[in-house]
Amino acid sequence: MEKIVFLDSATIPSHIRIPSPSFPHQWESFEETSPEEVLSRLKDATIVVANKVILSGDLLARLPSLKLIAVAATGYNNVDIDWCKANNLPVCNIRGYATRSVPEHVIALAFALRRNLNAYHRDIELGVWKEKNQFCFFTHPIGDIAGATLGIIGSGSLGQAVALLAQAVGMKVIRSERKGATSVRDGYVSFEDVLQQVDILTLHCPLSDATRNLIGAEELAKMKSTSVLINTGRGGLVDEMALVEALKKGEIAGAGVDVFTEEPATTSNPLLAHAGMPNLILTPHVAWGSDSSIQTLANQLTDNLNAFIEGQPQNLV
Repeated sequence: MEKIVFLDSATIPSHIRIPSPSFPHQWESFEETSPEEVLSRLKDATIVVANKVILSGDLLARLPSLKLIAVAATGYNNVDIDWCKANNLPVCNIRGYATRSVPEHVIALAFALRRNLNAYHRDIELGVWKEKNQFCFFTHPIGDIAGATLGIIGSGSLGQAVALLAQAVGMKVIRSERKGATSVRDGYVSFEDVLQQVDILTLHCPLSDATRNLIGAEELAKMKSTSVLINTGRGGLVDEMALVEALKKGEIAGAGVDVFTEEPATTSNPLLAHAGMPNLILTPHVAWGSDSSIQTLANQLTDNLNAFIEGQPQNLV
């Protein structure tokens, strides 16, 4: 019988049902697990399910009973993949589950930022409408979505789904070549040209040493002053302090951020410290989190477990 331990089940809302695996098993679930608790909770486990709990090589070396790490998310930077490969410990992840939720979140942020909805809401709270004494007022520019140019960095399933939705509302979509690439693939635009052309830039690439601080002060300075940045990828893709400074200086018109360098983010994070800015919209890493997407994730998690036990592992990383 397999012993399955889910270390951070609170990352999946309680109203979402995880289907029971089809093989004999014992399932143990913890809402959250501190670094000090991981070893004791996994000492008898044969399968660990984790979303964000760190599984280092040093820790895994002390857990010889483990047969599989099942990541309950797409990103797996919480797992020491190099150690796992060197020691033949399989790791699987979840794929393609949020291709509705994330694109809708991106487009919602694009509409809100282009039309300055947050800024107008704030002005009404501050009494500007009464002060203007008109049936309406225009304190912030209002840009159309139709006809705007959307630049996508990252052409995986999420980037492609964002492109389809953007085109459906009349946007022109361009795909960015990798930063620093010496040649440009067919159907792509150079990274530098994308920065200069876009009205909206959206990030959908993984976080790695090559993409850390992909968008910093130099890149933001190259964007149009009317452009907006949306990050639903990974927090480390953007230099957060540089983004705040660019918004203050008017180098770009706005930003929508769903992911942060450290989560949960605290007030020491420059974005949270400036959360009151009218051209900055922050959400707590929920772009992926529609009910339908999370249920798809839960279903696929169980499918991954079943496939592994049946000797046909899937979604290995």
